[in-house]
Amino acid sequence: MAEKKNKNHNEGQSGETEEVIAAAVAQALHEQIPQLQAQIVQQVLRALPAQSSAAEAQATPQESANGLVQAVASIHAGSTQKEILRALLDAGSERCSRIALFVVKAGAASGWQSRGFADENAVKDFPLDLHSGPVAHSYQNRVATPCNIAEMGPEFVELFGKPSNEQILILPLALKDKVAAIVYADGGDSGQLAADVLELLVIATSAWLEVVSLRKTAAPREDQEAPTIVERSVPPAQTVSSFSDPFASHTPKHVPAKVVADPVPAAEIVEVASAHAASAAAPAVATDPLAGLSPEDADTHRKAQRFARLLVDEIKLYNQAKVAEGRRNKDLYDRLKEDIDKSRGTFQKRYGSTVAATADYFQSELVRSLAEDDLSVMGANFHR
Repeated sequence: MAEKKNKNHNEGQSGETEEVIAAAVAQALHEQIPQLQAQIVQQVLRALPAQSSAAEAQATPQESANGLVQAVASIHAGSTQKEILRALLDAGSERCSRIALFVVKAGAASGWQSRGFADENAVKDFPLDLHSGPVAHSYQNRVATPCNIAEMGPEFVELFGKPSNEQILILPLALKDKVAAIVYADGGDSGQLAADVLELLVIATSAWLEVVSLRKTAAPREDQEAPTIVERSVPPAQTVSSFSDPFASHTPKHVPAKVVADPVPAAEIVEVASAHAASAAAPAVATDPLAGLSPEDADTHRKAQRFARLLVDEIKLYNQAKVAEGRRNKDLYDRLKEDIDKSRGTFQKRYGSTVAATADYFQSELVRSLAEDDLSVMGANFHR
């Protein structure tokens, strides 16, 4: 009987010990699981260096489309050639690791600006050979050209280094009947290189440069710039182009001894005046609401107006059904609140601290374009 009691006692102690150990192990695992999870994530990421980031992998088509529209909108918000090209480089740098623009002039291509390079100044005035390799193929055929970094030549590789996967992209920025610039892009260390998106951004930039140039030719006072147009003599049979060369003032430092004819028409319109010439022009029409402002402030107001229009047009483009329903039911703001608030934040980030902030162009554009000048369709929750 005593032996049986001892056995039961030992079994009881064993059970209690097992429970204590199990509880201790569970507690230890509970405390270590977050650390183990972090270690596993890091090991997986190291094993997949070429994969896109988690944010990119989870991005929906709508988010990708919105990002692209925002990029194009930032390019179209520029009113001068330098602003437009800088916006292209800024937008492009979000779709690749390194990007540079090389101006084509007098049969030579020289570096203008870049993003993502270790030494941005090294790109400036660096000469590209327009008559060999992938640059020549892109330049002569006016097509995007993917290739290997080694094809750019040893001097280029030595100065700028290689991207991790050695893949690069050459894009022609064509204006009317000539290639005005060459865009270089690669994935750097991250391998990020959205070739299709970059090509679309370059095309959008080309189109907008032409629009801005034609606007300036037709109405030189619109952006407080009055260019003096100089027309080169041409044979009577040729047609005179009305397009302004955005790189007319850019003179490359490296001009080849033997220049191959650049495909520029005999008739070329060149801008030679500066913004200072505009100040000497006839005074603005009295009905212009910006007539009393300085040229710089007036330019900021006009850019803000254009950017507001682009943002609201984007909302309309991607929410056509909601817009129609919201106008019918007079609850536009409730249906589009997320898109409207997001775009308002984008506008405020760019112009909220400028002289254009007091005008609140985004809010006005919502009423004018989205609500078609009927404030009631925005709904009771919309506060003007």
